[in-house]
Amino acid sequence: MRDTLVLNASFEPLSTVTLNRAVVLVLTDKAVVEQAHPELRMRGAEVDIPAPRVIRLCRYVRVPFRRQAPWSRRGVLVRDRHKCAYCGRRATTVDHVVPRAQGGADAWLNTVASCAEDNHRKADRTPEQAGMPLLRQPFEPTPQDAMLLALGRDDFDALPEWLAQPAA
Repeated sequence: MRDTLVLNASFEPLSTVTLNRAVVLVLTDKAVVEQAHPELRMRGAEVDIPAPRVIRLCRYVRVPFRRQAPWSRRGVLVRDRHKCAYCGRRATTVDHVVPRAQGGADAWLNTVASCAEDNHRKADRTPEQAGMPLLRQPFEPTPQDAMLLALGRDDFDALPEWLAQPAA
């Protein structure tokens, strides 16, 4: 099951939580459902509510400013939508553009999603050395982008227009 987006009381994206945690927040009156899954319902002995896709907290939560999204292998795969940066097929691994053996770091701008075959073929070489040009350049997502990407493409496309638009 996909995660549920949590908005602050001011409608700013805060985080994602599991569907079960979202339901608990709604049932304890700590959040309200802003958008629900169209065909999915959560049923219990005395409860029947639509499964939340986006919830908004009832009280404002002050969050310290975060400049960067934390790097992770999962984050790179999600950022690149599980598409290999070399051939475009399904990616299951993360490849270092400048290999760790050559001093490359675990960083957003030095890692791309890759299929295992291309990752093995490139080995400890740069894309130029291996003759394997990147189909797209790696980029560093903002913390908000990383959170929305983690929801998955289908959920992002279904978000209301006011949320999918970058803040001015």
